[in-house]
Amino acid sequence: MSEQFAEVNGIKLCYEIKGEGEPLILVHGFGAKKEEWICQYEELSKHFKVIRFDNRGAGKSDRPSIPFTMDMFSDDLAGLMDFLKIEKANIVGWSLGGMIVQNFTLKYPEKVKTMILINTNHKGAGGELYKKMRHEGLDVLLKDPAKYFWDGARNSHHMTFRKQMEKDPKKMWFGLWSAEWKMNENTINPSTHDDIDYQANALETHNTLDRLKTIKAPTLLITASHDRLTPKSCMEEIHNEIPNSKLVVIEKAGHGSPLSRADEVNQAILDFLKE
Repeated sequence: MSEQFAEVNGIKLCYEIKGEGEPLILVHGFGAKKEEWICQYEELSKHFKVIRFDNRGAGKSDRPSIPFTMDMFSDDLAGLMDFLKIEKANIVGWSLGGMIVQNFTLKYPEKVKTMILINTNHKGAGGELYKKMRHEGLDVLLKDPAKYFWDGARNSHHMTFRKQMEKDPKKMWFGLWSAEWKMNENTINPSTHDDIDYQANALETHNTLDRLKTIKAPTLLITASHDRLTPKSCMEEIHNEIPNSKLVVIEKAGHGSPLSRADEVNQAILDFLKE
């Protein structure tokens, strides 16, 4: 299905659907957009009805000029599900998306069949630093998309993978994306400085650790051994709090593992959902 728009909570959210069967919803991270899920959207849609969407303040969705909260993001996801007449779904969140999914699961447990968190945190620690990085990055992106990509790759990808990309920026990974493609994709509908501030407001107020033990949905946690932004230790703390949760570690990978190690991330998701 081509891009569509849902009227939710007074704003329009841009979404896409691919595949048939049980619904699986992908929630992206800070300063990102739905296209970041390219590897999961294409592969998981062979098995599920996959929905990816742009959060408020991102991509082609509306960008209201107000600081965002986790409640707003959670209510948007609930509203999108209601709009699509989806009662219950498998919900996958990466980075800030994983924080949104935690809050959503706590607020709307009846809408969550399974919760899958990738490279995320139970707290908004380092929000100011993250915001500063994003603001500085946006200034670089507007002037030099290649520099922006390679600067970001240091935080997102393991050294081994970075070297492979540097050797051949045109190389297609999993037949879906290349460093060159990502450089161009980053320039399309990027977050503005205001969007960064509004998203950071939600990030900075995020704190779920003392409530995670109440989550009853089957939970998969996928972390990366060399994640600089949301260290493996954060995911281990989440794992310790959520009863019967499963933790998978992608070795020699960074925060961008859904792109760099898509085959392993996708397989972990499929194995979990088939249990």
